[in-house]
Amino acid sequence: MAYYKRKTGAVRRRERVRSKLRRVAEGRPRLSIHRSGKHLYAQIIDDSEGRTLASAATVEKSLAETLKSTMSVAAAEAVGKAVAERAVAAGVKTVVFDRGALQYHGRVKALAEAAREGGLEF
Repeated sequence: MAYYKRKTGAVRRRERVRSKLRRVAEGRPRLSIHRSGKHLYAQIIDDSEGRTLASAATVEKSLAETLKSTMSVAAAEAVGKAVAERAVAAGVKTVVFDRGALQYHGRVKALAEAAREGGLEF
């Protein structure tokens, strides 16, 4: 007897967002974020080569030491600035923003705006 798992709403949203990104990406790398209960992670991913060009997260000691909390809007802004600096140093200027299944609100929005201020265009 075969059992099939149903896709959750989050999985369906993530797939929908990423399929739209693939259509509009036009060879640009993707700024992908992951928000856990305690931390926030951001990566610049080149899907054509399948490698990460730059990344930043609140688990890094250099960022965590300067933050009061790793799950605040201030922490998201610090991660956004850090990933933008590292991406520009790696030669990446334009990206597509992959929010996954997350709403563009709160920490996600703060990270995106800080990355734009840091020099990324999307």
